[in-house]
Parts: sequence; C-alpha cells; structure tokens
Amino acid sequence: MLLGTQLPFERVPHTLSHFTLVVIGEETARRLTEAAGAALERTEREAVEHLERAWVAGPAGPPVQQLSTDGAMAPLVGGEWAEVKTLAVGRVELGIQPDGSAGPQTTDLSYFSRLLDAEAFTRLAYGEVHRRGTERAGTVCAVMDGAEWLQHFVDRHRRDAVRILDFPHAAEHLGLAAQAVFGAGTAEASEWLGRQLHELRHGDPEAVLAALRALAPAGRAAPAAAAKVREVLAYLTKRRAQLDYVQFDAAGYPVGSGAVESANKLLMEARLKGSGMHWARANVNPMLALRCALCSGRWAEAWPQIWQGLRRTQAERRRAHRQQRHPPCPPAPPPPASPPPPQRRCARRRPPKGLMVNGRPTADHPWNRPLRHRRSAEPTSTAKL
Repeated sequence: MLLGTQLPFERVPHTLSHFTLVVIGEETARRLTEAAGAALERTEREAVEHLERAWVAGPAGPPVQQLSTDGAMAPLVGGEWAEVKTLAVGRVELGIQPDGSAGPQTTDLSYFSRLLDAEAFTRLAYGEVHRRGTERAGTVCAVMDGAEWLQHFVDRHRRDAVRILDFPHAAEHLGLAAQAVFGAGTAEASEWLGRQLHELRHGDPEAVLAALRALAPAGRAAPAAAAKVREVLAYLTKRRAQLDYVQFDAAGYPVGSGAVESANKLLMEARLKGSGMHWARANVNPMLALRCALCSGRWAEAWPQIWQGLRRTQAERRRAHRQQRHPPCPPAPPPPASPPPPQRRCARRRPPKGLMVNGRPTADHPWNRPLRHRRSAEPTSTAKL
C-alpha cells in the first residue's frame, strides 16, 4: 500500500519482490492500494461528520499560520480532465530568503486534497483545519488567488483571517493588461510591467491602479485592449484590501502561495499525472487521501485508521455475503381471519299471562310449585309419625 502510494502500480511488484522476495501482481497492488485509500477517505469523512454533530475544541494553532488553496487538473479515463483542489496549512516563521535577506517562511506543512466541487471541498477540509488548530491560531494569513469560492472557504474556516492576494497572481493580471496594449513580448510591455510590479510590491497600490486607468484611455486604444484593461482594473480594484504588500511585509506575513503550488506538484502531479496515466473518477480521492497522509508526514498516524477501516469493510462484505447466501426467512403470514360464529340469542321464556300480579308470581306460577309440593307433603309425613 505504501509502495502503491509512491510508485506507479506496474513498478510495485518488482520493488516489493526485490526487498521482501514476495511476489504479487500489478492488479493486486492496485486493488490493495485503492482499498486502503477508500478506507482512509471514509474514516476522514466520518470524522468531519462527527465534528459537525458534536464540536470538539481543536489544538492551539501557531502564532502565525498560513492557509493557501489552489487547484490543478488531473487526467481521467476517457480523455476527461477534472480539477483537484488542494489545501496547504503551515506555520509562518521568520527565516532566510533565497537572496539572503530575512523574511517569512512557511514550515510544518500539511495538506488536504480532493476531487470535489467547491462546497463539498470546503466542508470536508474542516478535518485538516481543525487538526492544525486554525480556529485557535493567533493570526491566519489566507494567501490565495482571487477566485470567489476561496473567499467563502476563508469565511467558513477563519472569517477574521488576513486575506492576501497571491503576488504572482496579481502580477499575472498586470501582465495581461500590458500585453493587450503594447503587444506580447514587446519592450514597451516589459518596461511598463516592471515599473508597476515594483510599485505594487514596494510602493502604493493606488499608483498602480491609476497607471492602469491611464493605460488605455477612451478612444486611444483598440476595443479589445481597452476591454482587457478594464477587466484587470475591475479585478484588482475589487481586491484592493488584499494588495497592501508593504504592510504585509512589515507584519511578517507571506505574500505568495508557493506552498500550495508546490503541493500540487508534490502531492497530485507526481503520482496522478505520470506518463499515460488516466484515472477512474472513483479512484482519485482514495489515492489523494493516501498521498496527503504520506506527504504530510502522517503515514504512521494514519496507518491504524487504514487498518481499522479495512477490517470494518471486510466485516461488512462478509455480513452482506452471508445475508445473500442465507436470506432471512420471511415472516409467516397471519392466518386468514375467520368470520365470528353467529351469536345465538337465547329466547327468554316468559310466563303465561295471569301468573304474575303486580310483578309477583301467583300461587299457580311454576316457581311456587315445588314449594307447594313440599307444603302438601308435610302433613302426610306427620301423619305417618
């Protein structure tokens, strides 16, 4: 399973036999790895459902934490491509930059990745966010691109986060405006873009927005170029609060989402985008669950969950197999309801008329005959004595 998480399935049998002398087939490696991933994915989903039913306080997060989310395309069976969304969570500390200067660095990274729509991904990412203590972290920096669903993601998991537009993403939009006006690859486009990027990174964002407004004045630029400039201007103006990079630098916050972009390559592309690979949609998330555990350094922690999930799945299959082979006998139908026997009404014998007077029997009434007989017999017995 661990080998199948790291290597293409066709390379697992050779590698396993080299170290353990155990021979298995490629399909066995595929089946066991995908079953382990499905068990871990199910366990993590049920953990989120448990947290939604009964909230439990998570651990205390670091003083400064970074959240970054991005997407990358994965190849599916049939030539289809689908977006895999990935969340990277890390601790922000002061470190040495590649140029030798001091600056913020994001360490202790962990990941959550799934092939889901934005709403389902936002919901299930709560497990990783809760585990990393985002709710109780000091300051959370949400460094992301400008997609609308990412703002809803931040609203759900940490509404008061410092929202920062990824600087390379802002630079990309400025480059689109420069190329639309001056032409792609021209010296004028490169010169204008260089000035604006320096101003945006180390100066005043308002000056950059003003330069955009003056880039394509009405009537002086081609309609397509003017439309692109207006589009970029509207995009950056809407995210004006996320462009204060000088203040972010002074506070020691990161301004780039390189952590999650590296995660796309390390976690997803390195395993799911190999030569000739095409994945069934149902098998993508199980593999991503295993890759997240491996790349986050949590394989030893996740293995007991995987093993318990496999045992539970096997027990459920055995139970279903037993029920299929020996289905429970249907309950016996109740006996047909027989009609109740007709009730016989006893005819009440009434005494003949003339034997009752004022509700009392007369001397000729049958009730008085035995008494009358005994009374008549008493003198006879006395006479004998």
